[in-house]
Amino acid sequence: LQVKSENGKTIWNTEEVPEGSEFDDVWDPREQPEYEISFKQCVGVEDVFFGMSRKDPSTACCEDMVIKIKLPETKYSDIALDIQDKVLDLRTPKKKLLLHLPYHVDSKNGKARFLSEEETLEVTLRISREFDFINFA
Repeated sequence: LQVKSENGKTIWNTEEVPEGSEFDDVWDPREQPEYEISFKQCVGVEDVFFGMSRKDPSTACCEDMVIKIKLPETKYSDIALDIQDKVLDLRTPKKKLLLHLPYHVDSKNGKARFLSEEETLEVTLRISREFDFINFA
């Protein structure tokens, strides 16, 4: 395998570096919290009973991604959350989570709420796919 480079000093091309790798800090001793990813879709009577749309139960037909992150002994004010198109970066004094998301998301219009009784941060992100107009026509 021979790699050609425009600049003889570069080791890799920019395209080869995964999105979000600038957030990864291997020297950070904080542990990763438990998390769970689920998917949500909007369905109506026409979808469920009449089958009038092209929606099916697969994740390809879901509009939202919901990430639930367990943060025991954490206050809402201690949470730092950064969402990029394909990366979720969460930091607290005791926990750190760098999550490469399975789909691109609308990073500007997500919602997050802290459920203090459950000590869980719930982040809802709108999935942004190039060909959604085919699934949701």
